[in-house]
Amino acid sequence: MSFPLLTATAVLPAVGAIATAAVPAKQRTAAKWLALLFSLATLVVAAVVAVRFDPDGDRYQLTESHAWIKDFGVRYELGVDGIGVALIALTALLIPFVILAGWNDADPLETGSRRWRPTQGFFALILLVEAMVIISFEATDVFLFYIFFEAMLIPMYFLIGGFGDRAGPHGEKEAATQRSYAAVKFLLYNLVGGLIMLAAVIGLYVVAGSFSLSEIAAARASGSLDMATNTERLLFLGFFFAFAVKAPLWPLHTWLPNAMGEATAPVAVLITAVVDKVGTFAMLRFCLQLFPEASKWATPVILVLALISIVYGALLAVGQRDIKRLVAYASISHFGFIILGIFAMTSQGQSGATLYMVNHGISTAALMLVAGFLISRRGSRLIADYGGVQKVAPVLAGTFLIGGLATLSLPGLAPFVSEFLVLVGTFSRYPVIGIIATIGIVLAALYTLVLYQRTMTGPVKPSNEGIADLKARELTVVVPLIAVLIFLGVYPKPLTELVNPAVKHTMSDVHKKDPKPEVEAAHK
Repeated sequence: MSFPLLTATAVLPAVGAIATAAVPAKQRTAAKWLALLFSLATLVVAAVVAVRFDPDGDRYQLTESHAWIKDFGVRYELGVDGIGVALIALTALLIPFVILAGWNDADPLETGSRRWRPTQGFFALILLVEAMVIISFEATDVFLFYIFFEAMLIPMYFLIGGFGDRAGPHGEKEAATQRSYAAVKFLLYNLVGGLIMLAAVIGLYVVAGSFSLSEIAAARASGSLDMATNTERLLFLGFFFAFAVKAPLWPLHTWLPNAMGEATAPVAVLITAVVDKVGTFAMLRFCLQLFPEASKWATPVILVLALISIVYGALLAVGQRDIKRLVAYASISHFGFIILGIFAMTSQGQSGATLYMVNHGISTAALMLVAGFLISRRGSRLIADYGGVQKVAPVLAGTFLIGGLATLSLPGLAPFVSEFLVLVGTFSRYPVIGIIATIGIVLAALYTLVLYQRTMTGPVKPSNEGIADLKARELTVVVPLIAVLIFLGVYPKPLTELVNPAVKHTMSDVHKKDPKPEVEAAHK
């Protein structure tokens, strides 16, 4: 029996969460280092998974399957394709930086005061979220996926509500109220989506007699499972609704600006760069694979919703006065591009969407974490409170600019390749939608450059004269992320070779082929 690598990637951070939580209350520094070490160990195992995975091999590899709840046909069944491997690698890569960036975020609010926050709990919750997200990317049993899809809401609720941002524009009492509101809104939206999905999961079992992706796919291929059209559409809607809430897709997005605005910057990265990716990943793995005909039936409406997300999110980002809420609305726009690529039903679109999930995670992490370092120095999230920062903190301003340029998909940085593929893939099948989607690119340049201009350029405001430049720990967080953005922007081949075979399988699931070009290329 081979070593269970996939289980190890999820168990390591879970064990780390337990060990970190068990550290004595006074040993806060020890808890931080322990959490960091477990996150780095998880990254090493995730790297082994990536190395062991063969893009040209079987669709699902490194598989594990064990009986769990026999009476209900539930199995502990894991397996990864290229898309899953890419997102596991993204998660494992970002968590150490999230921990380093949040190194002091859960320290006591006042020295010598009884007003304290459990530092160990903060880092334990981050590791717990990592474990649940990773196993969600690995699960090939629908019920197993559902359990962790829902369970990750609990630690996220406490991270948002219990360890919120101290630099809010409100007084302390009102800030606590806002954090509680954001946490409850996050939980309720996602719980409603999850409950609807639960009904669909039960319905799928009634129809298919199994929760296993491989068994259901084999039954459909052999013709022994033939879902009625209306049944398939209803089940698809149940799954898609939950994933659209998590994604977040307009008009189910309204929890995200509140959650990201009131959370600390590292937790905001955890939300949009890690947790939300489970929603878009699940659209590819479950919606398209389990319900191919219903996916094609719903495509026109989903494309319109994605297009609205792109333009609406970007427009609201332009008008924001709060730095973190601006990044949140920009992420809504970016998720619109991801969903557009998935449901364009072209190989370029779906490859671009998968790359976008990875590249958006890295670029948003870079921008949000630098913004968090800036906010922690000044004690304000309001754009109007800044100005001239590049004169007193040039390294901070420079890294902020690179993160912003990645967000607007500047050529040479990783997100450009993703956005280009999504637009090409969309235009080849839906040219009008592809053209309208380019409005999001123009608006991204506007909100990013205006944000930089208002915060970093111009005369130094008196209140900003004491802003310090990035320190060694902060550079350790930012520099590797920028290096990855540049590397994947110049040389995206490692990612494309990893995900393209998985995309071919997904295209086969929905019985779609790429449109032929109207003008054939000349061959010499």
